[in-house]
Amino acid sequence: MYTVNAYAAPSATEPLEPTTIERRDLGPKDVLIDIAYAGICHSDIHTVRGEWGEIVYPQVVGHEIVGTVAEVGSEVTLHAVGDRVGVGCMVNSCRECENCKAGMENYCLKGNVGTYAGKDKDGTITQGGYAEKIVVVEDFVLRVPESIPYEAAAPLLCAGITTYSPLAHWKVGPGSRVAVVGLGGLGHMAVKIAHAMGAEVTVLSQTLSKKEDGLKMGADHYYATSDPETLKNLRNSFDLIVNTVSAPLDLDAYLRTLALDGTMVNVGAPPEALPLHVFTLFANRRTFAGSSIGSIGETQEMLDFCAEHGIAPEIELIDASQINEAYERVLKSDVRYRFVIDTATLAPAS
Repeated sequence: MYTVNAYAAPSATEPLEPTTIERRDLGPKDVLIDIAYAGICHSDIHTVRGEWGEIVYPQVVGHEIVGTVAEVGSEVTLHAVGDRVGVGCMVNSCRECENCKAGMENYCLKGNVGTYAGKDKDGTITQGGYAEKIVVVEDFVLRVPESIPYEAAAPLLCAGITTYSPLAHWKVGPGSRVAVVGLGGLGHMAVKIAHAMGAEVTVLSQTLSKKEDGLKMGADHYYATSDPETLKNLRNSFDLIVNTVSAPLDLDAYLRTLALDGTMVNVGAPPEALPLHVFTLFANRRTFAGSSIGSIGETQEMLDFCAEHGIAPEIELIDASQINEAYERVLKSDVRYRFVIDTATLAPAS
């Protein structure tokens, strides 16, 4: 077992605090990673605060992880000591169901093993990337291209793949009209990736406060949805809407901006139910869909795409001691555009 410094939530209502956790001994197919950077995702906050269901405490979250391979098991062939690697939202799956065999581990019919707050194969609860080290089976470890800035690579393992996957699945390319709802951690990646794919990109945000940023990232148009005329004026305009916000929306109003056979796909995950009128879907044969992260193969494809096109998240690098402050700022949308923890700053538990 490896004892490592980490930052954990002791309960749903208390601030995160320094602690130590145990990582399992290296199995023959395992990779030991020295974590360099870990991104802060809104999902981390939802999870530790119990908003997505009960979890076991103390809990270390973080599923945007980059680091260096420190040691490999005797049967590992995909990675070597010294490799620059990443770990995203899952660390295993059943490998046996129809979806896993099709290379879609993220849709494992038995439920993939989440990087944190999941039940691992040995029955233990997984602990995430706000830590010095992690042990992961080699098939769920990604190669991080050298051309992607090291400290900025971590958010690609969640925010990057979460937005790349629906854009790729719905075959976005030149001539596609894509709307991105929200310009936050997910939204800014959706804009960059859709632009690189050749789409005409529109940002739909509550205000125009980030308009200059959005246009620099590749958006062609930027509108404030706080203006009640905005969505009315944009009816029948888009082929694909990527909704990145984790808050309730007037779905019918957004769906009406879809053109014939258009799709609105949710990647943000509000805890509340989202009502809509089915008659809104009948018009223009519209589709309302969801998308969950991406497979391991697709995640590697995304990393290589970002390296090829010079895409990296916009980040604020923080010390571990600033995690709780960062959480509060995320909830206020006061981050441009992803917090990343320098894990070298993890202090031993007192």
